Amino acid sequence: MWQERRVIEPRKKQQDAGSTRDRILITNSEIAQPNSIPPLVSALKTCAHQNAATFHFPGHNRGRAAPSSLVHLIGLKPFIHDLPELPELDNLFSPEGPILEAQKLAAKLFGSSETWFLVGGTTCGIQAAILATCSPGDYLILPRNSHISAISAIVLSGVIPKYIIPDYDCLWDITAGVTLSQIEKAIEELHMEGQKVGAVFITSPTYHGICSNLTDISKLCHSYEIPVIVDEAHGAHFGFHPQLPSSALQQGADLAVQSTHKVLCSLTQSSMLHMSGNIVDRERICRCLQTLQSTSPSYLLLASLDAARAQLSEKPGSIFNNALDLALETKNLIGNIPGISMLGTLGFSNFPVIDPLRLTFGFWRLGLSGFEADETLYSDQGVISELVGTRSITFAINLGTCRDHIQRLACGIKNLSEASLLSFEKIKGQIEDHCGSAPFSDITMCLNPREAFFARKRKVAIGESLGKICGELICPYPPGIPVMIPGETITKKALEYLVLVKNKGATISGASDPLLNSIVICDV
Repeated sequence: MWQERRVIEPRKKQQDAGSTRDRILITNSEIAQPNSIPPLVSALKTCAHQNAATFHFPGHNRGRAAPSSLVHLIGLKPFIHDLPELPELDNLFSPEGPILEAQKLAAKLFGSSETWFLVGGTTCGIQAAILATCSPGDYLILPRNSHISAISAIVLSGVIPKYIIPDYDCLWDITAGVTLSQIEKAIEELHMEGQKVGAVFITSPTYHGICSNLTDISKLCHSYEIPVIVDEAHGAHFGFHPQLPSSALQQGADLAVQSTHKVLCSLTQSSMLHMSGNIVDRERICRCLQTLQSTSPSYLLLASLDAARAQLSEKPGSIFNNALDLALETKNLIGNIPGISMLGTLGFSNFPVIDPLRLTFGFWRLGLSGFEADETLYSDQGVISELVGTRSITFAINLGTCRDHIQRLACGIKNLSEASLLSFEKIKGQIEDHCGSAPFSDITMCLNPREAFFARKRKVAIGESLGKICGELICPYPPGIPVMIPGETITKKALEYLVLVKNKGATISGASDPLLNSIVICDV
């Protein structure tokens, strides 16, 4: 059973050695909420302040042997609080103390029946959600622009993907969400084939902030007793202001995975998995998380989740007021700059809701790619963006955004416009040349991802790969959306797109040859 304990200052040596005791037990309530400090933050603080003779990991021993170069950068405090699974810090996989209390407080705030803290990012939560709802041979309905973590979960679980091709805007080179009719068609097709649907997986919002109608999709899926999993990595703030979209749980999702470290303020790599309803087996989720998460979780990451929850709890209805005001100010400053386009709902009529804190500006009317514009903004004003695309740049407004940074962004884009504005004729030609379909709109799956993962492979020149079965997962990063997935036939469109984005400055992730001179194929 979990117990709280702390080490107090050792008493001076006396005649009766047996009267000296270095450790005493303290109650849960004494450590849980002193001075309203979040429970896990409080427990970590108490442990770090122990006057203990320490013979446990990690090797830096509470900072005594911390590498000097890192100490000079961040100081000693992170090391002092970098503690292992001590009894008073609770156990992530069988919580009974401060972790359990912190997770219950998070569940209450986010409106879930249960919440789990994640130290492996939203990637870990997505993998656990898919493994907990799908068995080998089941079908998983998901958009083809899902994050790489969903594909890795398919490999791990042995489920078969049923891809939905999302709406695509060629002018922006951006994919959107999925519609109710697409989900309904996929379910009906699989039922007619006698196949079992393990779950429906939706990404909402997308990296660009585009939201799907989860309410109608959830109602449809529940009529078939199919659980709905939502990759809500970019939407942990949803539902906490009237101007923000409703959260996935508010719209009926069964499982939602959120990157608390993105728009909210926990440390990078920390996320939460929320459950609602009674369709999903919670014990299976626990087993999957224990399988996927580290047995040595970082308590700094865990405490940061507790702290971010507490920060949001202080004023949940107004904490985003300033961020929303700054986002509107940014739109007003940049929206009328000549040659600059601003992403709205006009290009995506099926998706009328976009996160107001996610701003995407297009630069093609200036004759610039997103990568070229991004380099200039950085060199001119020191602006660092969140996501760079072939045609646009996406900027994330958050709780830490300040007016000075907004003004520097607007100044940088204005300078870009003045220096690069082209004639309308050239603009029109570029627009017409670019328009097409998504690079994965005509996929053919010859092997499922798990079969392809374990198949024999060989490397061929890129010119020889056309029509072969792809053996590696290749995607520009960010956003981490695969252009090629193992098991799919390699198409001319996909190859041309990869070469295009690489030449424009994108980083190609997953390719054994990042220069794309060769590609790994399945030798079957």
